[in-house]
Amino acid sequence: MAKEIVDAMAMQRALTRITYEIIEKNKGINNLVIVGIKTRGVYIAQRIAERLQQLENAEIPVAELDISTYRDDATDRSTKAVLDTNIDGKRVILVDDVLYTGRTIRAALDALMDNGRPAVVNLAVLVDRGHRELPIRADFVGKNIPTAAAERINVNVEEVDGVDSVEIR
Repeated sequence: MAKEIVDAMAMQRALTRITYEIIEKNKGINNLVIVGIKTRGVYIAQRIAERLQQLENAEIPVAELDISTYRDDATDRSTKAVLDTNIDGKRVILVDDVLYTGRTIRAALDALMDNGRPAVVNLAVLVDRGHRELPIRADFVGKNIPTAAAERINVNVEEVDGVDSVEIR
């Protein structure tokens, strides 16, 4: 049975707070690129970019990153991720929906490095649920939700699921 722990309004507030924190940490938005990890990380990245544009009156490039062949459990590693945005020398904000073991982020960092050499990479996640297996932490967190290993966190976004929410199962 799923229990909603973040509703649409709380999600919007969390993303707005992340956006302000990105501006503060980067002292503006110059040289910034946002990279969303497929699938839901892309939609969260697009929302952050839209909010940045509203606040700073400038468009920020958003790229989609498919890390499926970079995962440590992938058997076919012949295909490399290709970003449609140049990240060389840029301040990259890597965006995902949930931070759990850290393995997805490790794979995303490998994929980023195959696409260029960013000046800085920061991590923004909507939910940090703990249980790290790798020494990875988020720079920007919408909500910390401590969970048991047997529990699952489901992030729903309007673009895919028809509703904005975070549920725990």
